[in-house]
Amino acid sequence: MAKKIDDGEKKCALPGGTRSSLVCVDTPKNGSHDGKGSFCKQLYNSILTISKKAPLASLYAICTLLVQYLYVYKAYKYCTNTVQVLYNGRTGRLPDRGAVSPTDGIFFCQFRKCSYLCISNQKNNTMCGIVGYIGEQEAYPILIKGLHRLEYRGYDSAGVSMISPKGDLNVYKATGKVKALEDKCASEDVSGTIGIAHTRWATHGEPNTVNAHPHLSQSGNLSLVHNGIIENYKTLRAMLEKEGYTFCSETDTEVLVQLIEFTQKKGRCDLFTAVQRALKNVVGAYAIAILEKKHPDHLVCARKGSPLVIGVGTDARGQKEFYLGSDATPIVEYTKQVVYLKDEEIAYMDRTGKIDIVNLANVHQTPEMHTLSLSLDELEKGGFPHFMLKEIWEQPNALRTCIKGRLHPKSHDVVLSGIIDHKEKFINARRIIICACGTSWHSALIGKYFIEEAAQIPVEVEYASEFRYRNPVIYPDDVVIAVSQSGETADTLAAIQLAEQKGAFLYGICNVIGSSIARATHSGTYLHVGPEIGVASTKAFTGQVITLCLLGLAIAKEKHTLSDEMFHMLVDELYQIPDKIQWTLENNKNIDQFAQMFTYCRNFIFLGRGYNYPVALEGALKLKEISYLHAEGYPAAEMKHGPIALVDEEMPVVFIAPKRGMYDKIVSNIQEIKSRKGKIISVVTEGDVTVKGMSDYCFVIPDTRDCFVPLLSVIPLQLLAYYIATAKGRNVDQPRNLAKSVTVE
Repeated sequence: MAKKIDDGEKKCALPGGTRSSLVCVDTPKNGSHDGKGSFCKQLYNSILTISKKAPLASLYAICTLLVQYLYVYKAYKYCTNTVQVLYNGRTGRLPDRGAVSPTDGIFFCQFRKCSYLCISNQKNNTMCGIVGYIGEQEAYPILIKGLHRLEYRGYDSAGVSMISPKGDLNVYKATGKVKALEDKCASEDVSGTIGIAHTRWATHGEPNTVNAHPHLSQSGNLSLVHNGIIENYKTLRAMLEKEGYTFCSETDTEVLVQLIEFTQKKGRCDLFTAVQRALKNVVGAYAIAILEKKHPDHLVCARKGSPLVIGVGTDARGQKEFYLGSDATPIVEYTKQVVYLKDEEIAYMDRTGKIDIVNLANVHQTPEMHTLSLSLDELEKGGFPHFMLKEIWEQPNALRTCIKGRLHPKSHDVVLSGIIDHKEKFINARRIIICACGTSWHSALIGKYFIEEAAQIPVEVEYASEFRYRNPVIYPDDVVIAVSQSGETADTLAAIQLAEQKGAFLYGICNVIGSSIARATHSGTYLHVGPEIGVASTKAFTGQVITLCLLGLAIAKEKHTLSDEMFHMLVDELYQIPDKIQWTLENNKNIDQFAQMFTYCRNFIFLGRGYNYPVALEGALKLKEISYLHAEGYPAAEMKHGPIALVDEEMPVVFIAPKRGMYDKIVSNIQEIKSRKGKIISVVTEGDVTVKGMSDYCFVIPDTRDCFVPLLSVIPLQLLAYYIATAKGRNVDQPRNLAKSVTVE
């Protein structure tokens, strides 16, 4: 009889490390498993046979076939997302013709007594991590510590590669956490002063030691780590196989290292030149670092689409040494001086302290040195059990830093150089389009409400992932704002590139200095809220909201759309928000006790109106991200148009109900839920007795202007999500299937 996948999912990773869109799980009646006669195995073979005989125009036909089988055999089906499949490393529509293979998104595997067949959704939140070092220090401790710094990015395997003093190229890999890699290396030769390391999030091939990075070339001379996806890897692999190359793994990365070696041998050139030539044949995104066994005194790296940072330090002798990182977190402990590699640039570093950067067009680039403002303390938990809780409590100081030098209560002024330098663009803007994803999209909605109200400019908020794939109407007098914590979100980057082609003015709002969005936009504003390590965004969200409020006020000042009295009032109130967040944190310390009561729940509904509708969306997202509970956010008025059907005595409904805006309407909505025995959790203004009396559980925030309530009302919801997740034993800093930044499609 068929069995649900929940237990099996916890115990083993499905092939490819994927989040499955459609999964069938089969347990033989007699409890045995010979691997031949299981339903899943038969179905898997049937699909492959059909696809080989008559290549399908779309894998959705296979999905239909699978559903038919499921109904015929009455097997259990488990759906987590709309069915999508992977073909040639890309999600979306398939070519007109093309046979299907296991690497195309159909997988069969066995675990204990169960067999699994899945058609997978591989639009992954991939964010692997790269670390590298060349200098006079021992590389291994630097590499391992760097991998630990990058653990927040999400991964399922890890590996290191060093060239020993004897000239051996040693490669060690392990599945699971970095600690497993450390355990494996404990009895191995990890000597050497040059090395590269990697944490992998599986995209091509299941998470195992064969598919883990680093990958070796066929001769064993080259070792390579890679972030990103090579879209034409199948074509390249077929070409290399004709040239006599064989492959050990299913990955696109092994294809890349073999291609570089093939190019080097065929062209009889050095590694740097071979990388430059090989990458001209590559379609896709990459950040790579490469070691060469025959030349242990240099390190080569390159990037396109995926970030890569070079740290430039000084050793005890005063000689330059170089560090690599997917971001600055593995580097900041050793140096503050960094170079942000740009798209299609290749860098060469050696032990003499030489660094050369050339692009694919063979044009030499001058390294542009930046000084990190990041401190090592910001990368530590500082006594908190998790980064997420630390970052929630950091919000008052983070927002004080964000508004410092920008908001001036004494003179009642707002100063944003990005607006001042381009004020004509904003004054004459036909409209503003804000492109964002996830939490940033929620902050953008709040920004839309405030900018429209304060500056009287129409604002549209777009999911960047949808915006980039349609043909949007964009005018040259539009302003397109990209909002992204990391500044590396692939969909948001693609959206602004599309907008640039149509002549729009581009403005970036991000947290990471020197990020791709910061470089791709004409102007912008940094959040300056400090690094956010927890995958679930907290202080970056409030930083984005307060920055968008500053933006709205700055535009309103230039357009004179607010009276002096109202402008001064808003400036004064916004300046007090960090103190009011501190009050909110101090006066809601019992949320951890409330959270214990809701760990049994399977569903939550979050409701808000006006400015607090996006907060309802954000509260629901936080809860499902880290607790894995189903939660939905709605405008409270939409409740009667469907969601109210879900309400019973076991359904917690969270209301954001401040005594501002449409308070009476919210009270009516609460009464509707109460009459259906729903459990009411409310966020109310200090001193409120009406909603508090109607609620089963209540969180209190201080009073503020309606437009700034989201900056306060979201705080209890962040804490609620955190404490429910910890009560359920979840890994809140590294929730399953998620990564901090989504740098591929």
